[in-house]
Amino acid sequence: MTGLFLSIQDAISQGILWGIMALGVYVTFRILDIADLTVDGSFATGGATCAILITNGVSPVLAIIGAILTGFAAGLITGVLITKFEIPAILAGILTQIGLYSINMRIMGERSNLPLLQSDTIIKSLSSMTGLSTAHTTLAIGIIIVIFIVGVLYWFFGTEIGSAIRATGNNEKMVSALGVNINTTKIIGLMISNGLIALSGALVTQSQGYADVKMGTGAIVIGLASIVIGEVLFGRKQSFAVRLISIAVGSAIYRIIIAIVLELGLNTDDLKLLTAILVGVALTIPVLLNKQKQVRMYKKLTGKESEHA
Repeated sequence: MTGLFLSIQDAISQGILWGIMALGVYVTFRILDIADLTVDGSFATGGATCAILITNGVSPVLAIIGAILTGFAAGLITGVLITKFEIPAILAGILTQIGLYSINMRIMGERSNLPLLQSDTIIKSLSSMTGLSTAHTTLAIGIIIVIFIVGVLYWFFGTEIGSAIRATGNNEKMVSALGVNINTTKIIGLMISNGLIALSGALVTQSQGYADVKMGTGAIVIGLASIVIGEVLFGRKQSFAVRLISIAVGSAIYRIIIAIVLELGLNTDDLKLLTAILVGVALTIPVLLNKQKQVRMYKKLTGKESEHA
């Protein structure tokens, strides 16, 4: 029982950090209505950049800033491919993701794995200063950063440019007719998204103590799972701030589910299948509930018509 409790603690702390990645996915998937598959590559790019900077003596905080900038660059590349060269969004994301694999290898000096065992990280420093465990320190840092990011996103998407980005996702033809450059709004949205994803990769790298070129594999599915779980629990008709918070909560719940299932003896090779099933079920539930609602409304209306007749 103690082992399960510790696993859940670790799962929550990691879930919060991965929740930042899910917030980045939300920007493109829900706000811009673009299926951006750059995620797997930019997540690893953030981790690789952070790790190489730290091992070269750069402050962990500056290393995170460097990681965010590389995420911006990844989003910019995908945005240019979509807007300037008119490559379909899915294909553009795949192209950038594939290219980032080689770039990440170059960043880490042709190594597929870069450990940080002998280097200071934010997690190590705060853990030694406060006396808290690594999991508790990670959780505290993650919550603070998530609250900050949610606040910044809530403010930004209420500004003129932020509102234009949201409107582009809703109806880009109408926005274009109003004189807004939708190419610019798409590029900015993609840069913000991948900047958040790279930030998450950098924080996960500092938390786990190493960067791996394949650490972003499946990140897009995890991000979608977090979004869908959050929407199922909180509903999609909540305020924008609540929807942002629900994503981080969904990410933590996803990690808890994985931790519990692993403790019950699931083979780690089956995790991808479990994730696919979770996302599929979570996507299906709202559809079924909506159909049931429509059936009840139809029966109610037909019942009233028969009474009047």
